[in-house]
Amino acid sequence: MARQRRNDWRVFFRKKVEKSVTGMPRREQVLFANLVEDLQRKGPIRKEWRSFSKLSENEYHCHLSYSWVACWRVEKQVLEIEVYYAGSRENAPYQAGR
Repeated sequence: MARQRRNDWRVFFRKKVEKSVTGMPRREQVLFANLVEDLQRKGPIRKEWRSFSKLSENEYHCHLSYSWVACWRVEKQVLEIEVYYAGSRENAPYQAGR
């Protein structure tokens, strides 16, 4: 069992996100799991992920594939990240064109 480093981020998501992820194609489910692992180990700024962008002062998103995205937010001064959306690009909770 891997030991958790002291500076790992705590990443969590609600049942709604979990349900959405289980409805994704298998490939995107694996990518979502990889993203969560990256967020835990490296923090919220994940420029290496496809179409990563900052949505607001504390919110970010990236594309898991052309049609699937994930959005997350972080509280300042706390090593905690909430993934608040994972699902289709068309239903993403941000304005088109960002």
